[in-house]
Amino acid sequence: MTDKMPSVAYFCMEYGLDTSFKIYAGGLGILAGDYLKGAKDTGYPIVGIGIKWKQGYTDQLIDEEGRPFDSYKNYHYDFLKDTGVTVKVKIRQRDVYCKVWLVDEFGNAPLYLLDTDIPQNEDRWICGQLYGWFGEERIAQEMVLGIAGVRALRSLGIKTDVYHFNEGHAVFAAFELIREKMQEGLSFEEAVRKTREEVVFTTHTPIKEGNESHYIDRLMYMGANNGLTVEQLVKLGGAPFNMTVAALRLSRISNAVAQLHCETSNKMWQDIKDRSEIIGITNAIHLPTWVDSRMLDAAEGKGDLWETHMDNKRKLIEFVKERTSIELDENALLIGFSRRAAPYKRSDLIFTDTNIIEPLLKERKIQIVFSGKAHPLDDTGKKIVENIVKIGKKYPQSVVFLENYDMTIGKMLTRGSDIWLNNPRRPKEASGTSGMKAAMNGVLNLSTLDGWWPEACRHGENGWQFGDGFVSPNEAEHDAHDVKALYKVLLEEVLPTYYDNRKKWKEMMKNSITSTRKYFAVERMLQEYYEKMYIK
Repeated sequence: MTDKMPSVAYFCMEYGLDTSFKIYAGGLGILAGDYLKGAKDTGYPIVGIGIKWKQGYTDQLIDEEGRPFDSYKNYHYDFLKDTGVTVKVKIRQRDVYCKVWLVDEFGNAPLYLLDTDIPQNEDRWICGQLYGWFGEERIAQEMVLGIAGVRALRSLGIKTDVYHFNEGHAVFAAFELIREKMQEGLSFEEAVRKTREEVVFTTHTPIKEGNESHYIDRLMYMGANNGLTVEQLVKLGGAPFNMTVAALRLSRISNAVAQLHCETSNKMWQDIKDRSEIIGITNAIHLPTWVDSRMLDAAEGKGDLWETHMDNKRKLIEFVKERTSIELDENALLIGFSRRAAPYKRSDLIFTDTNIIEPLLKERKIQIVFSGKAHPLDDTGKKIVENIVKIGKKYPQSVVFLENYDMTIGKMLTRGSDIWLNNPRRPKEASGTSGMKAAMNGVLNLSTLDGWWPEACRHGENGWQFGDGFVSPNEAEHDAHDVKALYKVLLEEVLPTYYDNRKKWKEMMKNSITSTRKYFAVERMLQEYYEKMYIK
């Protein structure tokens, strides 16, 4: 199989392979980690290219006043393998040396990480913090990932047919491919055309403003242009230089990460000339990492579905008690909500109408466990976290916030909750793989029709939707509509089923598992990448 398959180098800023390995921030990294694990399981000829972050992403803790604050520490890892390879890239007219480490510790395809924290460098801190800085340092990090990443592949002797950029951060890798071809005597236009044949691109961010851009003069000063002229940069990415636009123009094909996201992305970038086609390849998850195999067996009649779920629920309750000293009730409905604290995800939407929600919390008809980090520089996101913590103090037996969200918390919540709540403003969610993890663990999704859920939802059979896909440019109107819809489904369908119709609830759990376990598994996603993107 591997002889005939194109060999792929996958470029990503972050990889979520294990809680202990702090080189990931959120969903983008978790997807990349699952992708590499799936590649290993299936034997596809794929390698990952990334960065060894000295301090990783933020540890986000809650202070005594209930406010989130960011904390950083230096991490050391014994399992990194020294490849003996060092490559260099010129940043701000100085040579920066990048040591190349190999990671294959976590059942993953080979992952090569670039590291600037070595004695030869004045700029040792380029690889200090994941998403920690903007401006010059972000460009420097992306030069290491892209330009040094391609040079590492060359020095390691790794033959590469396809360069897969997971988000626009990796676009400078295409600049290096163009430079190589121009050095061989090709014109800029010809070098771009040939490079485009080798590059594929995955876009995630469905908000135009969230797609990264840089001033042209800053790119020139940093040396990120890698020999290209100002005019050539503008032709590829505009001015300011948009990383996503450049990636769309420098790839032969691009993909969005869900079918709805494909519609959104094509609409969002419809005015970009000479861009690649954007197709939909829905994200998926690595089952052995996230899903309790006992639940998969029980859904097929081998084991007790409810008892296995209750075992996971009790483990979650014990975990919450260890972290917070709060003891939840195993017989009361437990709602899980964990994701990045970004305004469009509306983490605190369920608390909008106290007349409706307060009695449910006081009587412990529902319990909600939250987790999630705000970006270190996102004060609005931090306010959302602060508000949930405040609500938790008001209803200490029913609302819990677990600080410092990571893979461990994500795993506990997607296994042990009864309901997985997700309420982004449609169509702002790219995919949302946490809901897939919950679904395969028999945790029923209660979600707006955004991201992956429109593809999976059979309302009242394998979970619930609310809002009926409503969209409004007026955020207040959108929120008012969705919260009303959320309360209606919660009060009229979810609670009566949980408390009064356990037979139906168990049937829905079984349907949740059987309807998602194959299609939303990483093997299908990898197969689609090969069939639709990697193989010409």
